[in-house]
Amino acid sequence: MTYCVGLRLNKGLVFMSDTRTNAGVDNVSRFKKMFTWVNRGERVVTLMTAGNLATTQAVASILDERTKAPAERNPSILEVPSMFQVARLVGETLRDVIAANDGDGQSADAFKASVIVGGQIGESEPRLFLIYPEGNFIEASGDTPFFQIGETKYGRPILVRAYDPDMSFEDAVKLLMVSFDSTLKANLSVGLPFDLQIYEKGALEVGRETRIEDGDPYFQQISTVWGEALREAVDSLPSFKF
Repeated sequence: MTYCVGLRLNKGLVFMSDTRTNAGVDNVSRFKKMFTWVNRGERVVTLMTAGNLATTQAVASILDERTKAPAERNPSILEVPSMFQVARLVGETLRDVIAANDGDGQSADAFKASVIVGGQIGESEPRLFLIYPEGNFIEASGDTPFFQIGETKYGRPILVRAYDPDMSFEDAVKLLMVSFDSTLKANLSVGLPFDLQIYEKGALEVGRETRIEDGDPYFQQISTVWGEALREAVDSLPSFKF
């Protein structure tokens, strides 16, 4: 399994993904799930994936190959004129990869995957999309300002309660750290290291990127302090009376 989150802020976009994949408790591996394409000064596109690893790697590889040898029938994400068209192209590619594997003795469900894609092209606003295995997609908005894929349920409550579109990038990263810590604690299929990327509105180049490794002191501090704060909050609640 995996866990990826994309946040849309007034200041830009924040992406965070884990790197753990597993095909059973004795077959755990690390694979990067965040991919970025940049035409500096013109566009930045970042993609995060969850689901069948062969499917997601194929999608990322096809999209990357097209940036190097685009054709009229297969446009590149570095050529299409809008982020909407980027999302449409990624959705079509995802759908085609899944369909190509159907009929090999397994249901197409076995090859399903989902994608978060976001970025900015030219002077248009930064945009964020969630793409489903069928190739259709939805866009983040004021009502739905963030997307999660993979193991979403454990890290969602803190995002719903604490997200603020006006928050700083620093506070957004802190929020994501808590969300990922909650998910990691509850599900062994999600694990460190985590990949983090910041995109600042109007920059048209990749902002700060980092990998949070095992033993990262800041993540350990967040985990410890958050756990203590939760216990104190529970203790401060009024006791139930029979």
